[in-house]
Amino acid sequence: MTTLALAPRLDLSHASELAGALRGHKGADLVLDASAVTHLGGLGLQLLAAAAKTWRTQGHSLTIQPRSAAFDEALGTFGVNLADLQSEEAA
Repeated sequence: MTTLALAPRLDLSHASELAGALRGHKGADLVLDASAVTHLGGLGLQLLAAAAKTWRTQGHSLTIQPRSAAFDEALGTFGVNLADLQSEEAA
């Protein structure tokens, strides 16, 4: 299983970078390390949700761990459950 460290800011300014990194790991189980995330914006959240859907469809595991307090707080602000951003296999 591969681990991808997420950038501190997951927003419009880093969306292209995040999308490319996620595309590069398609087709394999993946752990997203969100321990350094200080800001999760709406576009970053959309990319993570789309990745979860892709990984589910392909039957691979996608997990987000460890997570920073800021990451978890942003999920709460958006009203999103962590399970929505992980594949069913990872739940």
